[in-house]
Parts: sequence; structure tokens; C-alpha cells
Amino acid sequence: MERVLTYHIKEAENGLRIEQYLKHYGYSRQNFTDLKKMEQSILVNGEWYYLKQKLSTGDILTVHIKEAESSENIPPVQLPLNIVYEDEDIIVINKAAGMPIHPSMNNYTNSLANGLAWYYQSQGKPFIFRCTNRLDRDTSGLTVIAKHMLSSSILSGMAVRKEIRREYLAVVRGQVTPPEGTINAPLSRKSGSIIERIVDFENGENAVTHYKVVDEKNGHSLVSLELETGRTHQIRIHMKYLGFPLVGDYLYNPDMEYIHRQALHSHRLSFRHPITGEDMCFTAPLPDDMQQIFTPSVL
Repeated sequence: MERVLTYHIKEAENGLRIEQYLKHYGYSRQNFTDLKKMEQSILVNGEWYYLKQKLSTGDILTVHIKEAESSENIPPVQLPLNIVYEDEDIIVINKAAGMPIHPSMNNYTNSLANGLAWYYQSQGKPFIFRCTNRLDRDTSGLTVIAKHMLSSSILSGMAVRKEIRREYLAVVRGQVTPPEGTINAPLSRKSGSIIERIVDFENGENAVTHYKVVDEKNGHSLVSLELETGRTHQIRIHMKYLGFPLVGDYLYNPDMEYIHRQALHSHRLSFRHPITGEDMCFTAPLPDDMQQIFTPSVL
């Protein structure tokens, strides 16, 4: 994947080393290491420069990111992709339920990564899969993927600093009480299992979820949830801890009467664009299999 970025040096930036200047734009040490391996990656007024050389007022700094390799062990496979947004730096996908994010032993050719590898291969572009907010296989909804090393580094940093807001929608049976609140319950791996998690106040990692009921119909509640932390199965465990587990959850609540996967959807994703700084906000409507739970004819 190729990306050319141009910066105009202002008077206040006069005398800064190139690496000092670029750090202010989110470049990491690893980015600098990778740029050094790329031919003609740093140009000042059209001439090749070292990262330690200094900039002057009025200089035009050009960074040429050129990634020629693609992710290993991700075979390109033509799969349906619901692309919500795409530019030179990121791509936002509304992932279908049942699609894993990346290949695994039992899901080697049906993941989102496989589909994106084919999507870019068909355009003659190399692609390294860098997903910022990973979703469980059976969780539907929005996820953002970085298209090159710089956008990936910046988005990862934003995620660590909790600057990416994620709102999920979930369906539970019954009337949730209280109708809104914060669940603060640490999570750890369940003994004897490599998949399941449990609430563990002694040894668990900090986990915080904010929730609010947004609709009640036909004996079920639609709950909006925002994550303050991003632990594995956090929403699923926290709602079970509250006493209202997600319907259709084969691990934690096999209530399969109306849906056969956990009723969880990544509904809204908000963040600052990693390169332009523009505020971005995307929404994905509730999928049919969750919506039908609230349809009277189903019940």
C-alpha cells in the first residue's frame, strides 16, 4: 500500500529535526525504522534527507510510505464486504455476524481479512491486515482497519488512550433494572478454559461498561452499551453479571429461541481521523436477525 504525505514547515517549526517534527504527527519509532528501509521515503524540497537532518521555515517535507508486502497466511478469498467508508488511510466495514475478523485453524478462508486481501489484490495493491477494534465472530457491526503503517500506529495509540468511542447494541430478555448505569467488574480467564471469561474481583483485569436501555418490546430490551475498556467478551460477561445475559449467546446464555448468535452489534464508531484530524462518526443499523426479536409476528 502506498501513501504520500506532504507537510509545509512553519516558522515555529524551524530548526526541528525531521524525526522531531514527525513525532508531533503520530509517527512511532517503529514507523521511523520502517521508513529507513524504504527508498526515497523522506524528501525535503524534492531532495532525499535523513531523519536527523533539520528543517527550515518554508520547507516542503514529503513522506512516501511504500509497503510492498502483504500479510502472510491470509489467502485472498472473494467474500461479500459491506464497506461503509474508505479513503487512503482507513477502511470502515460493517461486518456480518458469523464472519471472523482474521483466519484461524477452523476459519482459514472465511474471515474479514481474507475478503480484504482479495479486495486489494484485485486492485493490484499489497495489503497488510491491521484491524483496530476487533469483533467476535458472531458480533456484527462496525470495525475500522488501517491501510498503512502510520494510520495503524496512530489508531492503536488512540485506542490505548480511549479516544475511540464504541457504542454497541445488545438484546436481552426481560426488563433491565436499573435501566441505566455503569458495570465495574474485573474480568479474568475461566479456569480450565481458553475461551470463557468470568468476573474475578481478586485477579481480574479492570473492566468498565456503561449501559442504557433504549427500547423495550415483546418481552425483550434493547440496550446501548459503551466500553471504557476492551476486555475479551466484556459486554457478554458484564450483562450476565447484571442478571440480563445476551440472548443467543452459546457460551454464556444459550437462549436460542429467536436468534442463534449472541445478539450484539457494533452500532456506532467515533474517532478522530488518524491523518487529517477530522472528527469521524459512523453508524450501522440493527441487523435483521436482532430486529426481528422485536417484531410481534415472531413472538
